[in-house]
Amino acid sequence: MTPEIDRRGFLKCMAWAGTGVVWTVAGGVLSGCELGAGQPKASGHPTRDLYFVQISDSHIGFRGPANQDVTGTFGRAIQQIAALPSRPAFVMHTGDLTHTSTADQFDTVKQMLGTIRAGSVFQVPGEHDAAAGDDKAYLAMFGAQSKGTGYYSFDVNGVHFLALVNSVATQGMGHLGADQLDWIRRDLSGLSSETPIVVFAHVPLFAMYPTWGWSTDDATQALGMMKRFAAVTCLNGHVHQVMSKVEGNVTFHTARATAFPQPAPGAAPNPGPLTVPSTQLHQALGITEARYTARNGRVAVIDDPLTP
Repeated sequence: MTPEIDRRGFLKCMAWAGTGVVWTVAGGVLSGCELGAGQPKASGHPTRDLYFVQISDSHIGFRGPANQDVTGTFGRAIQQIAALPSRPAFVMHTGDLTHTSTADQFDTVKQMLGTIRAGSVFQVPGEHDAAAGDDKAYLAMFGAQSKGTGYYSFDVNGVHFLALVNSVATQGMGHLGADQLDWIRRDLSGLSSETPIVVFAHVPLFAMYPTWGWSTDDATQALGMMKRFAAVTCLNGHVHQVMSKVEGNVTFHTARATAFPQPAPGAAPNPGPLTVPSTQLHQALGITEARYTARNGRVAVIDDPLTP
């Protein structure tokens, strides 16, 4: 059954995300509202609750002053998920599971992901998971049920999720490629236009900062296939910070890392690990919660900083 959420509250407000900001969904789309701001009304159509968590950019194997214990902070993120009031239907890791895609790094990630308390655990690769120029090692560990370079889709409670790969065959920025675009077209072809769509990928699917490669060069082709849907939400990693943007029927939202922060767009000569005072590191890292509540027809998404 497809959740139906009233769309009249969509885009009542839009904000940069961060601590103290809640993200609500109207028609399946994340929109930013300050805590306590007006919320969309329920449509009255019965649905089932759906709650999931996004984590990103654990960079297992990284060694540097920006974080001398990325395994520890990733473990802290997993503990934080376990301490949440509700068990998520699934957890999605949006890429850069490892730092140099070695076998021992992938094994560490797999073991740690296996301890997460959730209905399922999913992942997509980042460019650091394809350090040799391909993601064969990643696919050997995590790609059993995927297509091509590791993309796939799934459905939960009437919401259709796309897990895309735009960080393997990169050309200076994110890149989906012709094969994956053809697969997206086929995957969406049988869906009702009322179906809420959520898209996961590593590199942002909007032009966050193309100078640093923080964009996907053929994303417009994929998003063009989604114009007929009332609401599309894209959740990404890669940039290690929270940012959002609305374009038409699509809302984009990026997540904090669990490893280290990166500078704001243009705030440094290049992207890369940003060293902050040790007392501020956990505040710059975090996880993202998303909950659809059938009773009131809303989804609230909160970016939680990592607890020390």
